[in-house]
Amino acid sequence: MANPVTGAPEVFATEAAQTLVENGNGGAPVHVEPELWGLAPFQIVSISMLVLLLFAFFGAKVHKKLAGGIDGKIAAIKEQLEEAKQLRAEAETLREEYARKIAGAEKDAEAMLANARHEADAILEKAEADSKDMVERRKRMAEDKIAAAEREAVVDVRNRAVSVATAASRALISDKHDAEADRLMADKVIAGI
Repeated sequence: MANPVTGAPEVFATEAAQTLVENGNGGAPVHVEPELWGLAPFQIVSISMLVLLLFAFFGAKVHKKLAGGIDGKIAAIKEQLEEAKQLRAEAETLREEYARKIAGAEKDAEAMLANARHEADAILEKAEADSKDMVERRKRMAEDKIAAAEREAVVDVRNRAVSVATAASRALISDKHDAEADRLMADKVIAGI
């Protein structure tokens, strides 16, 4: 399309238009810097540094407070480190003590086990000896009972033999002796006394 006023063709721009400021030196573009209260950026930085240095040197109270705070933190950290060292030493001591106790407990357990085995062996030996003694006692008791029964049997047999012999003698004497023979024998015995 053509421009109706000039008749020249219309141009479409794809970029923003640039503005150039001419300052009388032949139309060369001039760079414009930002300003704050009429000061250039390097001047603002210089003033800020000056204020900071003045604050650092002449603001001794702040400097001392900062140093004191840092020193206090350093002292607190040192104290915590010392406490940590002490706790570590105590922990190592406790660990060594418990290691000794564990070793001692293991030795005690081994000693207890050996003692228990020894006692069990002794109890077993004693039980075997006691059982042998008991068997011997029972055997002797049985032999004594058998001997007593034999003696009783012998006595009983003798008593029966005596009774039978007495009864047989009576029967024989009564058959072979009469009252007259008894009287003669009694007289003979009386005369011998």
